[in-house]
Amino acid sequence: MIPAQIFTQINDKCTEGLALALASNDDGAVMVLQWCNKAFTKITGYSAAEAIGQRGTILIGPDLEQGVHLYIIEKLMNWENFSTKAMNNRKNGELYRQRMSWSHLSDPATGNHWWLCSIIDLEDEHTAPSRPVSREHASSDPESYSRVIERVHRLEKENTRLHALAKSVAKDANEDALTGLSNRRHFEVELRTWIENLKTHGTEFAVLYIDLDRFKSVNDTLGHDAGDRLLVSVADMLRELTGESDLVARLGGDEFVILKPLGTSALNISSLADEIVQRMQAPFSCDGKSTACSASVGVAIANANMEDPEQVVADSDEALYHAKSQGKGRWSFFTKEMHANSIATKQLASDLLLACERQEFIPYFQPLIDAQSGRISCAEMLIRWAHPTKGILPPAAFLETAANMGILKRIDKIIFASLHQAMSHLDETGVILPRVAVNVSAARLADPTFIHDIKSSGVDAARLTVEILESVYLDRIGDVVRWTIDELEELGVTIALDDFGTGHASVRGLLEIKPAVLKIDRHFIQPLVGDPTTRPLVKSIIGIGKGLNMSVVAEGVESEEHAWLLSEMGCDYLQGFYFGKPMSEHDLQDRLIETGGVFWHRRPKSSDRNALHGIGRAV
Repeated sequence: MIPAQIFTQINDKCTEGLALALASNDDGAVMVLQWCNKAFTKITGYSAAEAIGQRGTILIGPDLEQGVHLYIIEKLMNWENFSTKAMNNRKNGELYRQRMSWSHLSDPATGNHWWLCSIIDLEDEHTAPSRPVSREHASSDPESYSRVIERVHRLEKENTRLHALAKSVAKDANEDALTGLSNRRHFEVELRTWIENLKTHGTEFAVLYIDLDRFKSVNDTLGHDAGDRLLVSVADMLRELTGESDLVARLGGDEFVILKPLGTSALNISSLADEIVQRMQAPFSCDGKSTACSASVGVAIANANMEDPEQVVADSDEALYHAKSQGKGRWSFFTKEMHANSIATKQLASDLLLACERQEFIPYFQPLIDAQSGRISCAEMLIRWAHPTKGILPPAAFLETAANMGILKRIDKIIFASLHQAMSHLDETGVILPRVAVNVSAARLADPTFIHDIKSSGVDAARLTVEILESVYLDRIGDVVRWTIDELEELGVTIALDDFGTGHASVRGLLEIKPAVLKIDRHFIQPLVGDPTTRPLVKSIIGIGKGLNMSVVAEGVESEEHAWLLSEMGCDYLQGFYFGKPMSEHDLQDRLIETGGVFWHRRPKSSDRNALHGIGRAV
């Protein structure tokens, strides 16, 4: 506790003008003066009686520069401690040069906010202090000196506590709560500093972008607590592999990044990336259970010759994407080729958005032929992009980017509308196209609005087949996908399983989905003519489909030999370049008119009969 006599001497002998003001909790610039010392009254010209109870605006003279005035208000509103030097006015209007300082205080007992204002007359700061005056004339402060002393003492202790708290808050604001590494905010601040040092001093550095390849699997199989432990383990490993001059941050989720000075060689950068990848190859164990979780790393160098150093993090992310596309569990340096691909991808994304607005996506059709009659039974609809400058583009040129952009639904709506128009036009011209088949992605099957989109498209459900890629369902389809398939069947839509035999499905999966149509992947069909040893396997797949009461379609039919063999082996329908490549609506119409809908006249050859007998013996 400060003795009352000491406080009295501060009031009487201090040549620095002091005042305490009680501030509004809502606005630091709104305050009322509660106490002032002798020096304050001398410097400002206001007696204690005149000052106490007044707003703090009495300290702003008419000749104070507007910029300084605004600066004071801004700092007060933000509760910032600050100091100014400027010409100001005393009560009588006299100009003098002053230094005014403000310190924010808080009262923990009441929660009140206070300002301690200090004013020094710079024109008189080297003169002797005024003679002390009696206590009776020092101040008319309504509070007793002892209470003021107690308040100041309490505020000093609280400010010490708040200072420590502020340091703790600042630390928390820069750290990731789980791992203790720098967080995204701190990383972005530090990155700007590193880039500025690069521009100013030529201090080159590397960015290593790290992503865990199977982190979701860890969460799904071992639980989120195990996932958190894995993230902490990765953070500890990165600390161990890096030095004091490096910055290691967790950007969020399972993404980490390292800033590392380049030094005299990039060898230490590649060694670090390689060590991270190698360390992550080891199995991760939690509560007696073990799982694999490798890591991929993308590396980019920020050098003095870069036109846009701010791009370095995006470059490292591009290198990371390249590493993952090459099989994961590896690292990759950013190259000029990746930069070109990145630019091309961004341009493609921009063009795709414009294509959606202009509705540039159109349907192409490939016939499915009845294996016995040779007549068209269906046409598979295949999407094409009618690019204004590049011509007709196949789906491989744009669908993956469209999926990453999340615009497949928009494209589907355009295609369904075009499909309805095409079928209506074909019906009007009198040609016969019994039904059409469309491929559906896993994301669309899991979209609850997919059924609504089909209903609103106007396409007759009874003439529609939805082809599901084998990889969509595996053996553990989700409830939403299961419900979607059930609703499609209720609408009268035929369900087909596409690309059967590529390794994802099983007979158990077939029993769960129960598609009406089974399409055998082209890779099983193409060797049939030249390699008779492949025929028993195809015959077995056909037998599975027939045994489950499914119609069987052979894809990849490229010759008459293919067509005849497969028809004799029991395939119901045939599809492939032998009957026609994917064609536009106009070309399909011409073919239907030209052929009357009959694309193949089945004429078996003696050599094929012998081959078929070989099949029977082999099976």
